[in-house]
Amino acid sequence: MDIPHFLFGIFGNATALFLFLAPTIIKNKSTEKFSGLPYVMTLLNCLLSAWYGLPFVSPHNILVSTINGTGSAIESVYVLIFIIYAPKKEKAKILALLSFVLAVFSAVAVVSLCALHGSSRKLFCGLAATIFSIIMYASPLSIVRMVIKTKSVEFMPFFLSLFVFLCGTSWFIFGLLGRDPFVAVPNGFGCALGTVQLILYAIYRKNKGGAKADDDSMEMGYGKPQQQVEEKKQVTDK
Repeated sequence: MDIPHFLFGIFGNATALFLFLAPTIIKNKSTEKFSGLPYVMTLLNCLLSAWYGLPFVSPHNILVSTINGTGSAIESVYVLIFIIYAPKKEKAKILALLSFVLAVFSAVAVVSLCALHGSSRKLFCGLAATIFSIIMYASPLSIVRMVIKTKSVEFMPFFLSLFVFLCGTSWFIFGLLGRDPFVAVPNGFGCALGTVQLILYAIYRKNKGGAKADDDSMEMGYGKPQQQVEEKKQVTDK
């Protein structure tokens, strides 16, 4: 069982890396209507999961630490870029959320090191990582609702949905093989969500929605910049 466990961990690292790299970098030196919330929450998830995978917290889960440590670095860059180009009001909001993220991670790390040992440490860190992993995977649910409502996948990228499915599935199997519910449960949720997104994509892939879905999609960090939508409207008017 150790070999399949290791192989699914390697595959999980690869698919998670693609998932972390999926968001589009802002080219116009503007955040437009993109929300920074998904990046900040993903950063918290990566920090907690990387901490959980460390040998003194959860033995035999070093692959969980490697990919989430990498993810933490990538998401930190995204958050930094967002803070640089965001309007003052949004910038203040993201800075406050970032402070919350660092406070939560610091609290978990300090409590687990100073007050807990052995299985209680693993349980505490595992629960924290599980809760925020589920929150991270749940962030595209508003996009799923919008796809069903508009019957269009225009604002739900195929490859993002694919790597949500592949990442969730590989880590779900990794958790099952390692008998680790703190890895299996949240990634089982991610696997299910990815499956739903791919099914919806197969059903509505030929449909092209209008710009009315744009505002909702931007709130979750998806969709097209407003400038592109306005250009599309101008072409239609002509």
